[in-house]
Order: sequence, then C-alpha cells, then structure tokens
Amino acid sequence: MPDILPALIPIGENETRIWGMDNHERLRRIAKARGMPFDRAAASAPALLVDQGFVFDPSWIPYFAGRPGEVLTLGGKAVIAHVRDDGEAAAVRASAAAKAPLAADSGLDTIAYEDGATIANEALRKREQPFVMPLDPTTVRAAERASYFGAYKGVTDLLTKYLWPEWALVLTRFAARIGMSPNMVTSIGALFCVLATIAFWYGHYFTGMALGLVFMVLDTVDGKLARCTITSSKWGDVFDHGLDLVHPPFWWVAWAVGLHAYGRPLEYSTLAWVLGAILGGYVVQRLIEGAFLQLYHMHIHVWRPFDSQFRLITARRNPNMVILFVATLIGQPDVGLIAVAWWTVISLVVHAAQLVQAMTFTARGGKVRSWLE
Repeated sequence: MPDILPALIPIGENETRIWGMDNHERLRRIAKARGMPFDRAAASAPALLVDQGFVFDPSWIPYFAGRPGEVLTLGGKAVIAHVRDDGEAAAVRASAAAKAPLAADSGLDTIAYEDGATIANEALRKREQPFVMPLDPTTVRAAERASYFGAYKGVTDLLTKYLWPEWALVLTRFAARIGMSPNMVTSIGALFCVLATIAFWYGHYFTGMALGLVFMVLDTVDGKLARCTITSSKWGDVFDHGLDLVHPPFWWVAWAVGLHAYGRPLEYSTLAWVLGAILGGYVVQRLIEGAFLQLYHMHIHVWRPFDSQFRLITARRNPNMVILFVATLIGQPDVGLIAVAWWTVISLVVHAAQLVQAMTFTARGGKVRSWLE
C-alpha cells in the first residue's frame, strides 16, 4: 500500500444487493476498512475508480491502490482503475457509461482477469486469483458464494473444511439478510457453548454434542459474516478468538465430570493423567504454534504439505469431538476421553517435531517458506 492512499470512487449505478447491501455501501465499507477516502466525486487524480456494475474480492483494492496507471478488466471493461490524471479518469468513466470495453488509448496498463491475474495473499502465504464478476440479479447467488468461499481459505480441520461449509453459507446469507452483526452471531454461539458444557457436566453427551455442533457451525458463520459484509472489528476478533481459545478445556473437564452421571467414571489415577495430558497438551501445543508463528511469521500448518494435512486431524476441538462422538455411539464416552488424551499426546509430539525440524532447517541455512506460495 502506498503512503498516501488514493480515494476510492465508485462510478455507475447498480441497485443489486449482495449480502444485504448495495454495491455502493459495500465499496464504502471496503474503503473504510483500508483507511481510504471514499466517494469524493470531485477528487482529482490519482484515484481508484471502481465500476459498480461488477463485484469482486476486497483484496483487489489494496493491490491496485499500489499500482498507479494499471487497470483490471473483465471482458475488456474496466473494473478497477488507478488513474493518474483526468484524461485516464475520463476514459474509464466513458467506458463505464457506455458499458463498453476500455479504449485502447486510455493510457492505462491493462491487466485482464481472463488471463489469470493473481495476487499474493500474505495472510495465507499463497498466490491466488480472487473472484471478479458482473453484479446483477442473476449473479447474486454466485457472487455471494464466491465471496463466502473466498473470505478465508486457510488450512483447517476436517469438519470445518468438509462437513458444514454449505450449512454455514445458508446461515451466513440469512444473518446478512436480517441485519445480524457478527458479534450477535458470536454471542448466540457462546450461549450454545455454555449450554453444551452444562450438558456434558451432567453426562448428557448427545444433547451436549448437538448443542456444541450448533456452536461450532456458528463459530464459522460469525467470521464468514464479518468478512463477507466487511464488518470485521478488533473487538469481534478478540471475542471470537478468545472464545475459541478458552472454551475447549472446560468441555473436556465437563466431559470427565459427566462420566459419573453417565455411569462410567474413571479411576482417580486414570482421570488425573487423562486430564493432565489433554489440558497440558492443549496449552503446550498452542505455545508451539505461537512460537513457530513468532519465529517464521507464518502458521505451522502451512509450512509443508504434511503440516497442512495433519491440521485436518490434529488434537483440536473438532477432531476431538469426532473421537468422543464415535466412542459415545458405542456407549463408551470414558474410552473416548482416554483416546482424546492419547491423541493429544501424539499431536503434541508431532508439533514439537515440526518446530525442531524448522529450527534445524534454518540453522543449516534454509528458509522456512509456505508450500502454498
């Protein structure tokens, strides 16, 4: 991003709504999130002109904000143009008004979306082609779907990746339509999280897992809603991630207590090492992940293909719940908790090995880079 940000100026008209808002409001939120001046129609160049006839991933805005004289086109029509003078601005406005391809003598360097233009996603350490498409009533659902799946494509667990993305998409659309904020969704999820903990405490495992499932799906919805509606906030990030970080140990302790009511309590010595392994392993594993991020400025799960694959099943909340669900199905929630303890220890060993391997690799002159780049 340049030191002095260009104004983001929407051009054209479009009443089509996406995620419960029109394109003008969406662009205003994108500009606000980036700290850019917005809608200064009388502003002189340089400026970022954006045709409201199109919808695109917000990551294109900072990309072109740092590239004066370049324009992103789709079907020859200007979508985002960083104009340097009034002549370039006039050419882009004329193209938008006529809904025609940008004139060849506009003076701008064209980047055609159809040619596979990509940008670097610094957060995920990979190159990608964010979506761009026309916005009209016939493309809204496709645009929302592209926006939803483009909102975050980080490495995650198997349930979040495979089981409920479609459920969460439906709920995210619904929440956006009725004007719910991400923090409202997080608050509702927190209630279900607490109710699940109580159910586990009294040995009502299937009820607890049903309540927990709602919470886990909403845990996806709040983040997606924030990104799709451009309403992320520092407090929302702290609320969401803080809840994610704090609640798992309470679930495991409640599960252990509930074994008495269920009729399959663990012996004290067994209970002590099981909870010690689960809780201690959880803390140390997160510390290892934090150390890796601090040392190499990327998540441990995106270093090598194996690391990303292991993230699908590593001893986090969701994979652990799969173990407990299967064990409870066969009437042995106590065995499930013991299995979670062993899986936590195994995952901890794997994570420790990953950190040691990275440190050894860099000590020998190597550079830790994401395999996704």
